[in-house]
Amino acid sequence: MIYPKDFEQKIGFDSIRAKLKNNCLCSLGESYVDKIRFNKDFDLIDKLLTQVNEFTEILQFSDNFPSQDYYDLTDELSRIRIEGTILELEALFDLRSSLITIVDILAFFKKSEAEKYFELKVLAESVVLDKSILKRISVIVDAKGKIKDGASKKLKEIRSDLIKKQSQIDRKINQTLKQVKSEGWAATDVEPTLRNNRLVIPVLAAHKRKLKGFIHDESSTGQTVYIEPTEVFDTNNEIRELENAEKREIIRILIEFTNFLRPQLEDIKSAYRFMGLMDFIRAKAKFAIEIRAQKPVLLDKQIINWVDTRHPLLFISHKAQKKEVIPLNLQLNNAQRILIISGPNAGGKSVCLKTVGLTQSMIQCGLLPALDESSEAGIFESIFIDIGDEQSLENDLSTYSSHLLNIKFFTLNCNAKTLFLIDEFGTGTEPQLGGAIAEAALERLNENEAFGVITTHYSNLKLLADTQAGIVNGAMLFDTVNMQPLYQLKIGNPGSSFAFEIARNIGFPKIVLKRAENKTGKNQLNFDQQLQQLEVEKLALNKKQEEFNVADSFLTELVTKYEGLVKEVEDTKQNILTTAKNEALELLNSSNRLIENTIKEIKEAQADKEKTKAARERIRQTSDAIKKKEVKTNIPAAKAKPAEDKVEKNFAIDSLIAEGDFVQIKDQDTIGEVVDIHGDEAVISFNSIKFRTPIEKLRKVSEKQAKQEAKLTKRSGYSTIINELNDKMTKFSLSIDLRGKRADEALSDVRRYVDEAILLSVKEVNILHGKGDGILREISREYLDTIDQVENYQDQKPDRGGDGITVVTFK
Repeated sequence: MIYPKDFEQKIGFDSIRAKLKNNCLCSLGESYVDKIRFNKDFDLIDKLLTQVNEFTEILQFSDNFPSQDYYDLTDELSRIRIEGTILELEALFDLRSSLITIVDILAFFKKSEAEKYFELKVLAESVVLDKSILKRISVIVDAKGKIKDGASKKLKEIRSDLIKKQSQIDRKINQTLKQVKSEGWAATDVEPTLRNNRLVIPVLAAHKRKLKGFIHDESSTGQTVYIEPTEVFDTNNEIRELENAEKREIIRILIEFTNFLRPQLEDIKSAYRFMGLMDFIRAKAKFAIEIRAQKPVLLDKQIINWVDTRHPLLFISHKAQKKEVIPLNLQLNNAQRILIISGPNAGGKSVCLKTVGLTQSMIQCGLLPALDESSEAGIFESIFIDIGDEQSLENDLSTYSSHLLNIKFFTLNCNAKTLFLIDEFGTGTEPQLGGAIAEAALERLNENEAFGVITTHYSNLKLLADTQAGIVNGAMLFDTVNMQPLYQLKIGNPGSSFAFEIARNIGFPKIVLKRAENKTGKNQLNFDQQLQQLEVEKLALNKKQEEFNVADSFLTELVTKYEGLVKEVEDTKQNILTTAKNEALELLNSSNRLIENTIKEIKEAQADKEKTKAARERIRQTSDAIKKKEVKTNIPAAKAKPAEDKVEKNFAIDSLIAEGDFVQIKDQDTIGEVVDIHGDEAVISFNSIKFRTPIEKLRKVSEKQAKQEAKLTKRSGYSTIINELNDKMTKFSLSIDLRGKRADEALSDVRRYVDEAILLSVKEVNILHGKGDGILREISREYLDTIDQVENYQDQKPDRGGDGITVVTFK
């Protein structure tokens, strides 16, 4: 149960009903909105929330769910249950349109994947609709709501005769009019006209007796009379008879169809109830998307473990003003069942209270709440609330008396399955006495093991959390430096009212505040201020800790990469040294063998001059080969230094940069070739990677230095990075398709895509989000607003996708 009777008005649920009705497409859906009731059946609540959750997927990821021709014909169907009544032509056309919508809805679920939309498919399976109904209707009426000629054989004959008769009349009238004009009985510019639904000829009054026929009317001046010639009089009568026959035949057709329809009325009405239910669930899903609602983890017990909860109406209001809503994190369980919220006035205490009441009511009414999907939500059998001014002149109740009646009801009816909400507990009377009654009532509610949230300024209630198990304090934080509320709930410690600080901030007379401080005592003021400042500093410290953890993680990653590179360099160094040692040993062994063989040959030749000369030549050639190898594999220190000096000189040859020049980005080692120049920017190619950068950031280098740098680049591990960038550029697409993705998934993809575009210096990209309900378009553009490198974004041209594609231009 809910208490009091105006519970919905107090928490704002009536406003949510109004928004749901605005989302409905027909009165059938609106009637379901009126039937929303608070319930405590866990299975039913879970089913209702799942239905809405499934429909949010349809609205976000499907463009072909029927959304038009939702007509409520239940009253008309009830009327034709009586024998002798007929379905009017307009109603028949609406019946055709709405039955097509119902059939399309059923077809949508039938064609969808087997594992999707389970609960909605259960509703669709209960619909029984004879397809021959639509076939019969399509024979009778056309797409414009007119009775077809072929609705019956007789109707076709009647209309054929009508066309022939009308043609005869037109021919005779034109002949007569031609004669009248030639005789001068009428003006030369007159044309046949209608009077009493019959074709007549305008004739000057002076000549009215010269044309035989029936006078139907005359002009306001009396100078012109309208005559139906005798030649067409009988034919016109025949047309009237044919028209009456046509009406009778149409009525007969409608009677016949109504008789055909009457036995199936219950099935048809059931199909219309299904359509209304789809409209209702669709309205709830649209509202859920608007407030960014999620389905929480639903538990069949009394618990509140909400993460990032927002007041839905406040969220909509702030969103329109481009303001942010501070989310609420709240935990109520068996260990802490009652939360006492204290803090400054206008600090958000009452909003917290209403958020709890409205969110829990939405859940138990089958509406998705505005919280994170990791939240846990329980089920309560009753929700009681005491908020606002309950003064009643009719019942002779003061504000405090009405509050006392509510608290009396709470203490008598609360139990372990009740959630109670009390705003400004104990106020309205003498503080000491009101505080004592509030404390005693709160103790009683705690003994009843009820769950609840109260707001108060009374210190005796704040102290209960230290003596009563199950009660916990919470504070609405206040920034004592900037003198403004933070609208953040911190559970664990009580909050200060900051009455003096707020009074001082609004310009309250200093002399009055000074007297008040003397009466209150400095110690009390300093204690409250220090307590709240500690909480603010603790939050700031926690935020710094989070930033430190992120930085530490990033630094750890960099260190790991650095250590990996160092190890790779050491391994390469060892490989080079090992190879060099092996080559040196091989060279030494080869030289030793050569010398030994030479000595042996000289001895054997007994110092023959020619053979000795040949042996020396072989030694000289081997020596030259070794020296050449040393030159290739070693760079003398004496020659290295001038090369370095030359590199420095290469930067001194700066002049106007043109296409084909080799340039280096200042403060970087990368050298590339200028392939194009646009104004103050140059397009540089490096290892097939092209990127755009301002010319002022470049300095020209010589072609020789560029070639040397290219050789060094190939030898170094830097080529790995280039290859990675090259791979990224090769795979990068100038458009991303978000259609068919969830909002959170799409946002993640957009972030990653924009980061890569900025990294690769891409100038313009397209984000394909489709049209639908505009959810993906909205979240994409909200994110783009936060990126400094985005110069602008706009809709694509109409012939290329229009507002279904966002074109993003980077700076």
